[in-house]
Amino acid sequence: MVEELLTAGAAVAGAGVVYVMAAARVVKQYERGVVFRLGKLRDAVRGPGFTMVVPFIDRLSKVNMQIVTLPVPAQDGITRDNVTVRVDAVIYFKVVDAADALVRVEDYRFAVSQMAQTSLRSIIGKSNLDDLLSNREQLNQGLEVMIDSPAVGWGVQIDRVEIKDVSLPETMKRSMARQAEADRERRARIINADAELQASRKLAEAAGVMSEQPAALQLRLLQTVVAVAAEKNSTLVLPFPVELLRFLERAAPLPPAGGGDVRREEPPPVTSGD
Repeated sequence: MVEELLTAGAAVAGAGVVYVMAAARVVKQYERGVVFRLGKLRDAVRGPGFTMVVPFIDRLSKVNMQIVTLPVPAQDGITRDNVTVRVDAVIYFKVVDAADALVRVEDYRFAVSQMAQTSLRSIIGKSNLDDLLSNREQLNQGLEVMIDSPAVGWGVQIDRVEIKDVSLPETMKRSMARQAEADRERRARIINADAELQASRKLAEAAGVMSEQPAALQLRLLQTVVAVAAEKNSTLVLPFPVELLRFLERAAPLPPAGGGDVRREEPPPVTSGD
């Protein structure tokens, strides 16, 4: 009798262990467990930790609640100003409702990826090339709104959308390079012209001061000689003052109008009469 009881107890204990092993489930911290009992969704979502289900009746599906990084394949499109571009992006999203992510959509990752591709093509067609290159923050916000609107019903929340790269045709790259080079050359010429204008004004002011004070020109000449001599040159170039040339020009005698030799005629003698 005792042996039969021990045998029955061992059988019950073994059945209990098998039941516990079949019913035991472990949900990780970043997961949530959704239970389907005979195909029907249970209201309670299992949190992280140890949980039990009814073997062969309940089915536990685990949903990852971490932020997912999903690259969007490069999309070819034509911008509003008729430029062919190739744009790729990356999308960050997470599941906020585990039950909706399993029940309302077949594959939420694939659905978000397809929605991101179609939205990216739409953004390309509505934008100009300059907006794609320089105004990406606004385009990212527009993409996020376009993707997040249908994803809310799937239990998914779009965290961020970023445009990664904009590829242009080689002809367009060369055209933009020529345009940038021409713009830089234009600005360089404007800067040089402005510098020449300022220098000419300063030189005009200096000439006015020197014309009022002739000694200033001599001091400037001496400074130039000192600057040239400091270079340790074997040849010294000494500028000749223009005022000295003008002085010599005024001091030289003027040639006669006829160009011949000048003969001095003696006055006739003066005689006195008786």
